[in-house]
Amino acid sequence: MRVLVAEDERDLADLVAVGLRRHAMAVDVVYDGAAASQRLAVSDYDVLVLDRDLPGTHGDAVCRELVARGSRTRILMMTAAGSVPERIEGLGMGADDYLPKPFDFAELVARVRALGRRSVPGVPPVLARHGIVVDTHRLQAARDGRHLHLSLKEFAVLETLMRADGAVVSAERLLEEAWDENADPFTTVVRVVVSRLRAKLGDPPCIQTVPGAGYVL
Repeated sequence: MRVLVAEDERDLADLVAVGLRRHAMAVDVVYDGAAASQRLAVSDYDVLVLDRDLPGTHGDAVCRELVARGSRTRILMMTAAGSVPERIEGLGMGADDYLPKPFDFAELVARVRALGRRSVPGVPPVLARHGIVVDTHRLQAARDGRHLHLSLKEFAVLETLMRADGAVVSAERLLEEAWDENADPFTTVVRVVVSRLRAKLGDPPCIQTVPGAGYVL
């Protein structure tokens, strides 16, 4: 899952990003509205965690702009303005969910995951293919009943391949969905992680390399 956190309280923004990454999400962070708009214009995010009171371009303007474009990105407003009228206003302008501050982090994760599922309609939280079962809620995976001890990156790559449902997934797409913006597109990091994942999945091999195109499960 690819998430953008737009929050001007830097410590909070960085804390949220670290916590979401621990749940196998690829997270980018911005600290003002203009930067949020720029990122949303060039990258395809599943969920935007949006502080309503951003400096510069207001969070409301970011929300309206995203909705007007018909983007599939789901919006979770995260703000101290949490009265009922303020929640109604935020949802009315196009936000998909609203979480007042202070909040419980487990609830934030649950809401982000729920919105992520809605950004890709029809994809269940538990995926199964070739004897592989991936539980995206519990971050657990198994093959033929054997528990797989995966790193967060390995889990994210496996989840992306499972969601593709037999379609070829390019290395570029894996890099976009499982890593954040700091990943170097010219490194071999995708190949290395896929290689480790293959070894952990065991025999018979189930991840095939399609030369010049990517990988398919």
